[in-house]
Amino acid sequence: MNELCTDLLKMDGFDDCIVGICERYGMDTVLAYDREKVLAKLMSRDGMTEEEANEFFEFNQIGAWMGELTPVFVTLFNQPKETLPCPETSKPNKK
Repeated sequence: MNELCTDLLKMDGFDDCIVGICERYGMDTVLAYDREKVLAKLMSRDGMTEEEANEFFEFNQIGAWMGELTPVFVTLFNQPKETLPCPETSKPNKK
């Protein structure tokens, strides 16, 4: 990890799941983790089932508030921008 990331809050043992940083106006820069890589690591490294990994992730990782530097988790899409599903909390773009 480069010098830029030395002050950012990290999850122990998940450096290989980091995909970058997240920046928003007026907010601290935080690390961004690939959600699917984190879940895959929980299953392969820790021997969890998919259900156990999801439950652990929801409660202990994405559900853990560690202050303003709490990392974010992204879901990466491998499809054209026009076909990306919208999260339930946002509204689709209207043309």
